[in-house]
Amino acid sequence: MKVVVAIDSLKNSLTSVEAGRAIEAGVRKAYGGHPVQVIVKPLADGGEGNVEALVDGLNGELRYVGVQGPLGEAVSCPYGYLPGMEAAVIEMAGAAGLGLVPAEQRNPLYTTTYGVGQVMAQAMEAGIRHFIIGLGGSSTSDCGVGMLQALGYIFRDAQGMPVGLGGQEVGRIASVDDSQVLPALKDCTFDVACDVTNPLFGNWGAAYIFGPQKGASPQDVKVLDDASRSFAAVNQRYTGHDLS
Repeated sequence: MKVVVAIDSLKNSLTSVEAGRAIEAGVRKAYGGHPVQVIVKPLADGGEGNVEALVDGLNGELRYVGVQGPLGEAVSCPYGYLPGMEAAVIEMAGAAGLGLVPAEQRNPLYTTTYGVGQVMAQAMEAGIRHFIIGLGGSSTSDCGVGMLQALGYIFRDAQGMPVGLGGQEVGRIASVDDSQVLPALKDCTFDVACDVTNPLFGNWGAAYIFGPQKGASPQDVKVLDDASRSFAAVNQRYTGHDLS
């Protein structure tokens, strides 16, 4: 008998492999010592475990870099290097994940994706130019602004001053300064791993649908949604792309 176990992680509980090993133990117990081959493979949907799954499935290499976590603390974040594709696999959960924030401190008004950009920057220093980024499991709702700040973008308010980090700062953005962007970024390509299709803002947008599970109150959600809507308008002026 051969049994293949491929199960997604259980949020804030077990990784994909840990859950798979638990199932393996159950299968072996059920067979009562009779011969059975159990193969455990990691599985992910773009959130926690995405790096592990792709590194395992594509014979990659796991690397660790020191970055700033969602509340500014130092964290060691893993990313996968796929030599066959010359690509890096990054998951937002590794640098800006909900699991990195104590339950009593969870609030996307204050958390940032800055560390995600730092991972990308260090991978670029290692010569990588293609990225696969898993979006799930984050503690943030900053429209990726923190990530872009780490890559050299400066977001300025109406008075021309740089804004800070965190979701609540996004609503202050009035203009984009790209004079300090890392030169290597223009040579990079990106694939995004994501299993949802929510718009950026509105009743079905990121803040309203995902904000509460990240610690946002109804009032916080309104602030974040308004900030996302404002940022979309700034982005359209800067890039010409409509994010609505």
